Amino acid sequence: MLDDELKQHRKQLEVAINGALTESPRVSEIIHEIRKHGYDVFLIIEATVGFSRKKGEETEEQRIPAARLELTTQDERFLRSLKIRPE
Repeated sequence: MLDDELKQHRKQLEVAINGALTESPRVSEIIHEIRKHGYDVFLIIEATVGFSRKKGEETEEQRIPAARLELTTQDERFLRSLKIRPE
């Protein structure tokens, strides 16, 4: 898939997620209740959309030789603090 095509799919996914939230009867009902009590409502949702190729579908140029990193205990602690599991 071309980069521009992938970007377009990502944008469509963002629009679909936004639409699902704004059109949800339950979300609308809760927002209405909050406003009824005199509050303005704003909703900020952060989503990370990532893509990775399925195994066996990478092209020759996309294959990168595996590298082995030597991690110190401090490196491992730092990665865990970022919720990254060092393997």
